[in-house]
Amino acid sequence: MSIIPVGKLLLSVFASVAAFGLWKFSQFVWHLFTGPLRNLPGPKGTSWLYGNLKDIWNSENSVLHEQWVKEYGNTLKYKGFFYTDRLFTLDTRAINHVLTHSSDYQKPSQVRYNLSQVLGEGVLFVEGAQHRQQRRIMNPAFGPAQIRALTDIFFAKSIMLRDVWSAEVAKDPAANTTGARLEVMTWLSRMTLDVIGLAGFNYNFNALNPNEKKNELNEAFSTMFTAGQRISILPLLQSRIPLFRLIPSDRARKIQVAQRTMARIGKELLTDAKAVARASATEKGEIEKSSLQGRDLLTLLVKANMATDVPESQKLKDEDVLAQVPTFLVAGHETTSTSTTWALYALTQAPEVQAKLREELLSVDTDTPSMEDLMALPYLDAVVRETLRVHAPVPNTIRIAMKDDVLPLEHPFTDKNGVVHDGIKISKGDPIFIPILVINRSEQLWGPDAKEFKPERWANTPETASHIPGVWGHMLTFLGGPRACIGYRFSLVEMKALLFTLVRAFEFELAVPASEIGKKATIVQRPILRSDPTNKNQLPLLLKPVQRA
Repeated sequence: MSIIPVGKLLLSVFASVAAFGLWKFSQFVWHLFTGPLRNLPGPKGTSWLYGNLKDIWNSENSVLHEQWVKEYGNTLKYKGFFYTDRLFTLDTRAINHVLTHSSDYQKPSQVRYNLSQVLGEGVLFVEGAQHRQQRRIMNPAFGPAQIRALTDIFFAKSIMLRDVWSAEVAKDPAANTTGARLEVMTWLSRMTLDVIGLAGFNYNFNALNPNEKKNELNEAFSTMFTAGQRISILPLLQSRIPLFRLIPSDRARKIQVAQRTMARIGKELLTDAKAVARASATEKGEIEKSSLQGRDLLTLLVKANMATDVPESQKLKDEDVLAQVPTFLVAGHETTSTSTTWALYALTQAPEVQAKLREELLSVDTDTPSMEDLMALPYLDAVVRETLRVHAPVPNTIRIAMKDDVLPLEHPFTDKNGVVHDGIKISKGDPIFIPILVINRSEQLWGPDAKEFKPERWANTPETASHIPGVWGHMLTFLGGPRACIGYRFSLVEMKALLFTLVRAFEFELAVPASEIGKKATIVQRPILRSDPTNKNQLPLLLKPVQRA
């Protein structure tokens, strides 16, 4: 038997890799010059590597996209990484097609990789049949009855936060006149971590205790969000080319430490949830899906997955259940705290709205209304809707075409050659940008005051806004279609409980000029101070105790 020399073997491997790389590069170049998006109008890229992405990153969220719409129309292209074309459209029919055909339009592999670094490989990561399976098991845990049972947790932690803030404010002798300065975003994040701990896992993080040492999980989240606030070449290459993930970096090390923390805590939580599920079994050892009890989301998920009346083919593996833990923790904690932070900011910029909201809230004669009573407060509902419209916590997302297709259009567009089209041709592999924030504040859909914070608009929403294919509130904040946010009810009730409690207790003013507040998005869009070179997420406010008659 002949033995191939090592040198020849390595040369053969290198030649194969080079040939494969050359073939992929030729495909890339061919698509660049022949792809159907090439004739769309749009801006020129400013970098062969980053396209227009650095310009987008350095500008306020969605502002550059809105400028492009004015210049090139509702349907255009811009340049992504490596100068590739990305489709951008405000056409609601086209966006509806993308969102409702989720198997044909999936998250790009690099986006899924970046998400997995923070959220794990849970329901937000998986695609196709695996996503449908996870979603089917998880849906009951997020229904109205389940959220109703969690409402007392929302209020208990909101009241605890109110009392912590009252104690902090009382330390400042100027609190009743000029107000006491407080950085509210960090505290809101602690509160929502406590909520998702109890409501999600029956686990007390005790993050709201001022005497508690820094919570390791909260610190891990902060580290990961900060790690993604700069655009750089190595993370870009790592998200697209697996070989580069072998290169060590400080960012990767921090993320790995955070992932180990979440995995360790997640395993403990899963073990506890299984014990609760087994304890609820019948004398015959059966767990019936129809008789599930218990409040926290993980226990319900585990019980549903262990139920003897659920076919084995529909059940999740332990690793799939465990993968939901970081998803619950991040999605159920960061989005709500960020939304409430922006709500308080918006109320500082509209004192008349803040006063009107407080008047409605103080008319309620209890600190802990039921979910039904809370959801029936019309002006609170309008304030929450308007906050989520103007300050959507997730400003955009992206999908990639898994096959050639034609997107139907509500309104035809004219390409750069003057040809009118009533559909957008898409090739397999083309990326489609979903402009959540741009749609939410589009003047064409909402009127000339679309960028202003006006809760009164919800008393008479424009008919054009009803075309937006969102799962809630005629907006894209929670997306739409099969991949719409599964926890939107949870987030809405928690946010309303927070605002109900805090606005009844305090008057809020911005502690810095409004021009100082900027926005930066990693997974969520959070406030920063433009003058702070560290880009630390923060929102400093002045709080004055409400003087009740």
